[in-house]
Amino acid sequence: MSKQIPLKVVDGGNLYESAPKIYPREIDGRFQRLRTLAVWVLLGLFYLMPWLNWDGRQAVLFDLPARKFYILGLSFWPQDFVFLALLLMIAAFALFFFTALAGRLWCGYACPQTVWTEVFIAIERWCEGDRGKQMKLDAAPWTREKILRKSAKHSLWLIFALWTGFTFVGFFTPIRTLAQEAATLSLGGWEWFWTLFYSFATWGNAGFLREQVCKYMCPYARFQGAMFDRDTLIIAYDTERGEPRGSRRKGVPSVLELPRLADGAFADGDPKQGDCIDCTICVQVCPTGIDIRDGLQYECIACGACVDACDSVMDKIGYPRGLVRYATLNSLEHKTPHVIRPRIIIYGLILLTLIGSFTYAVFNRTPLLVDVLRDRNALYRIATDGGVENAYTFKIVNKDVVAHHFAIRISEGGTDLTLHTHVDEIVVAAEGVANVAVTVSAAADKARGQREITFEVHALDSDMQRTQKSRFFGPS
Repeated sequence: MSKQIPLKVVDGGNLYESAPKIYPREIDGRFQRLRTLAVWVLLGLFYLMPWLNWDGRQAVLFDLPARKFYILGLSFWPQDFVFLALLLMIAAFALFFFTALAGRLWCGYACPQTVWTEVFIAIERWCEGDRGKQMKLDAAPWTREKILRKSAKHSLWLIFALWTGFTFVGFFTPIRTLAQEAATLSLGGWEWFWTLFYSFATWGNAGFLREQVCKYMCPYARFQGAMFDRDTLIIAYDTERGEPRGSRRKGVPSVLELPRLADGAFADGDPKQGDCIDCTICVQVCPTGIDIRDGLQYECIACGACVDACDSVMDKIGYPRGLVRYATLNSLEHKTPHVIRPRIIIYGLILLTLIGSFTYAVFNRTPLLVDVLRDRNALYRIATDGGVENAYTFKIVNKDVVAHHFAIRISEGGTDLTLHTHVDEIVVAAEGVANVAVTVSAAADKARGQREITFEVHALDSDMQRTQKSRFFGPS
């Protein structure tokens, strides 16, 4: 585990010493390029998605006042809460599955904290220089150059944070309307609040807290170990190959090049020098400031920066790559790793079941809701011809983006019942609601007691239909 921050005694009391700022060194490599690609893709989706239109409407809009969610061509109402529940379960089991399989991939490549922190670090490097220059600048007294560089950095951070907050609110308020109101400073109170709140959160988390969020605030770092086993792919330092570490003279062969016996032991005894030259570049590039050579630590976000750093050093000294690499604990101990294992199978089957259920439910749902309410003032009434009548109110909700024509009939339990409506066709506007008064009557001799009946509301211009049960009451 990583070293604990030492206690500092102040005025007779114990206080934790503030954590020093981490200056991650810039590194190039295949994993860093993957992270950069992930940043561009994810931020591109976040910032561009609200501006895309679909069928004349914002492609992704969570319209809370109207209680409607629009995602591409689909619209979701409060009655579709089950889909949100399924989506959250899919996200949870996907996290379990990929963590058990390949560790903290989410943290290293897709977590919003990681993605926005990468952008803020890039802005900081552009304004203040590389790791060495940043450290020198922070240690130097305040000068005109330092004020200008710090001001430029925080100004760019603030602009980017405000843009982020504005975009976030644009998922809940039509972003084009929001842009017009922002240009004239006529935003509503809640729009101002959430824009500034999310901007401040982005500025603080990505600009100042950074790795502190991953270490101390994120619950995932605390329970991820429950999903790890000896076959989980993690970033690991090959102790057998790297130790003992230290500087070396040119021409010393790599541990991998030394002759071994049949049992794996070195032919000339343990080597006096491992492949690790103790350059500490793997520590300098780590965004959370840990030393991967100390073993598996919960602060590691599996970003792969140390892998790229160590591989670059191995290339320079002519040694094989992989001293620090993605590996399993079993593979490091020369045991056979097992990709397919019980927890992977269980998580995978549950995840596939949830995804299949969600997909089927979304694409086979009927955008029609029907509620039938009986007249609460009287169970029944006697008509002028002596027959018995029951009154109902139908609430027909058309969740489709186009208007539809509907009709009502009794489908079960009412061969001797007659349904009366004021209109033969009920027109319900796109995403509209219609309330229709309906009367059902029966001859006096056939309306004794109560019975269950089933109403059917069906569209005349499509195959949408819904059935709803109710009761018909008559004299006892």
